[in-house]
Amino acid sequence: MAPDPLRGALLVLGCPQVPVQTAIALYLVSRLRKLGIVPVIAGNRAARMLVEVSDPDRHYTGEVIDLDRCVGEIADGTRDFRLCFVFIHNDAGITYGATVQAISKASMIAVVFGEHHDEVLSSIPFPCEMIEAGVDHNPAPLRQKIDAVLPWITKNL
Repeated sequence: MAPDPLRGALLVLGCPQVPVQTAIALYLVSRLRKLGIVPVIAGNRAARMLVEVSDPDRHYTGEVIDLDRCVGEIADGTRDFRLCFVFIHNDAGITYGATVQAISKASMIAVVFGEHHDEVLSSIPFPCEMIEAGVDHNPAPLRQKIDAVLPWITKNL
């Protein structure tokens, strides 16, 4: 039997302008690991640096990769994932989500947050599950929603 080419979960981090993104990403990575799912974090340089500085000994993060490199690897078939959590608070996040959704076999989950989350929600053009809260700083509402849906998401892979 050939090995399963779809592995783990990809977390696509956009611009880290909204503080809640890094906290929720690290929380989600921890939860995924406890469920036996290997997470990979992809982001631009600023997003990667915030994650790497927040977890210098890589207790939670594991692999952290450049977002454009990751997209390239998915596009050329080098790697793919079972799950993809796309963190979205602006148009750039929507664009990356649409790109990954178009080239990946992953089940897509949009994590939508920020001051303009209602506008962002209505602008997402690709099919996905959504976890959303209009928060910038307080991670508690997103954490509660992740805790509520993560067992269902991982059970239905």
